[in-house]
Amino acid sequence: MSSIIERIGQASQLRQLEELAKEQPGQSDGLSAFASIFQSAIQNVKDTNQDMVQSQYLLSTGQLDNPASLMIAMTKYSAATDLLVQLRNRALDAYSEITRMSI
Repeated sequence: MSSIIERIGQASQLRQLEELAKEQPGQSDGLSAFASIFQSAIQNVKDTNQDMVQSQYLLSTGQLDNPASLMIAMTKYSAATDLLVQLRNRALDAYSEITRMSI
């Protein structure tokens, strides 16, 4: 049960990160390197989530030939989510360090 609650919390944090990435002022190419990294990580989580949901649907309707593909999709989603959360944590730690610096 706590795993489901953690995933729901992570999904809401993903939405917040996506909004923050869109608000970042861009360079000449439209995005800063930092924002593009976060957006690619967010897109990776969305893509792997879509694959996982599709595999779950196919399994539940009996159309999935290889049940191991569902476990693979779930593992990919978990790894992508963990990576994004770690990126967020590292960015927040770096921000905290910068704010504590005396000028």
